Amino acid sequence: MRLLLIEDSRDIAGVVFDYFEALGHELDYAADGRQGLNLGTENLYDLILLDVMLPGMDGYSVCRTLREQGVKTPVLMLTARDTKDDTLTGFAHGADDYVVKPFDLNILEARIEALVRRSKPEGFQNDLSFGELSLNMESRIVTRNGQTLNLNPTGFRILKLLISKAPAAVSRDEIIYELWKDNPPDGDVLRNHIYQLRTQVDKPFPVAMVKTVPTVGYRLECGTQEP
Repeated sequence: MRLLLIEDSRDIAGVVFDYFEALGHELDYAADGRQGLNLGTENLYDLILLDVMLPGMDGYSVCRTLREQGVKTPVLMLTARDTKDDTLTGFAHGADDYVVKPFDLNILEARIEALVRRSKPEGFQNDLSFGELSLNMESRIVTRNGQTLNLNPTGFRILKLLISKAPAAVSRDEIIYELWKDNPPDGDVLRNHIYQLRTQVDKPFPVAMVKTVPTVGYRLECGTQEP
């Protein structure tokens, strides 16, 4: 998913970014209402996370203006004010849901997925599969031939990318950008992550699925043993 976070607290923004980027989502950020409005009208997002108290332009005004300009992207408002009037004001200005700070990140994730699923059910893929592999975006459970695999967040993101492109190859550069955007770590850290992924996906099984494509990157093969 591609999310827009409009939030003036850098601390809250950092926590949200760390959590959702680890899940493989792409986030854009605005620290004030006017910048957030510009991003929300110029780009396509699956959902907008919108704080109420913002410099420049408050969240209610941002949400109302987005709707007036025809933007139908789901808006989940974030606020420290837990009153009936505040909630009703948010809905009256076009918000789709409302979360009170401090919020539980797992609950926030569930609210986001529910809103996206309702807004475009035909485009929301909760389950990905290829050959013996199955990956559930909501539960974060990955299985191969019915056996649950214990993947860390980075391995989950790599496997999600490989499954979504399978059986085509995924370049090393594409995987690196997916994980670290324009700030990759020094050294060949990806090789270590691929090794850990293979330890979970391939080692317990008779046929390897994660294949190296020389000079390119990696891809998945079906993994079914020949009769």
